Amino acid sequence: MQRSRFVIGLVGGATAVVALGALGTHLVAGTESTTGLDEHTTVSVGGHKALAPDLVAGRTQSKFHPLPWLGEKVSDVSCPTGLKAVAGASITCTGRTSDGKDVSIPVRVVSATASSVTWKFER
Repeated sequence: MQRSRFVIGLVGGATAVVALGALGTHLVAGTESTTGLDEHTTVSVGGHKALAPDLVAGRTQSKFHPLPWLGEKVSDVSCPTGLKAVAGASITCTGRTSDGKDVSIPVRVVSATASSVTWKFER
């Protein structure tokens, strides 16, 4: 009787650890960001407010490989222009993997208001 309780407790504990790990990975692995539009983050692209390309590149690079088992490490991420603060707007940034291969990183705006932009990239 005690042995079966031990096994049930062990299986339950292992399940909880796996679930907690999966939740942590999901929270850290997000590719979506919301960024405020102010004088430090904004440039103009075609007469529209846009997130500065260096800001988009830096955030994308830092979130592309947040955990060793998730995504591939990239460096030298750059974006050709600012990301317009208009829902559906998109750009393609580029980076380089640790083995020297160039990688394209699509970035698009999910939603935008007068004060912030929610955007995401594809891994």
